Amino acid sequence: MSNAIDNLIDGGSIGALGGSGRIPASFDANQADNDEKIEQQFAVACFEQAETYMGLISTIKGSSLKRLTQHDDEIYDEFVKHFPELQSDARLSKLSENELKSAEGKRRWREFMMPFEKKVDDYNFGTLIRADVNEDYTESNSIFVLIDDHLEFSISGYRTQFYAIEIARNRRGLNDPIWEKAQAGKESQA
Repeated sequence: MSNAIDNLIDGGSIGALGGSGRIPASFDANQADNDEKIEQQFAVACFEQAETYMGLISTIKGSSLKRLTQHDDEIYDEFVKHFPELQSDARLSKLSENELKSAEGKRRWREFMMPFEKKVDDYNFGTLIRADVNEDYTESNSIFVLIDDHLEFSISGYRTQFYAIEIARNRRGLNDPIWEKAQAGKESQA
């Protein structure tokens, strides 16, 4: 995890595999069969990215993070324009799964994401998103997309959606309690 955090600090971003690699450029999700092994690989990639991010905000206070991507300011500005209802700390702290996954919600997020297609690596790669900012990624705190009664790639959202939400949470200090809890845990172990 240290290498992934170092990569972020040096100006990189949280990649598809939490800094450990990428999905092959030749991979076409539209042409891929529903292969259980592929689904498992995507689930592992999503989990690794989530684990890397929790490690990052447990190590560095979210409000102190300079950036998650090279496009943070643009992502944040567009997020504010496209999602005025998520500008209250209370709404951003506890996301509604129904709002994110509704047909209208998906349409709005797609419109938000498209300008970042050529700018943000893995802009539409599936990503776990914490519903409650004060909790870790858990089964009950991660928003999942269920298709035909099975978990599809452990996806809750897309990379650009994750960045928008987490950039806003960091800038507003909403992730700081995660860091504070981690620091308190370190002190109690000492």
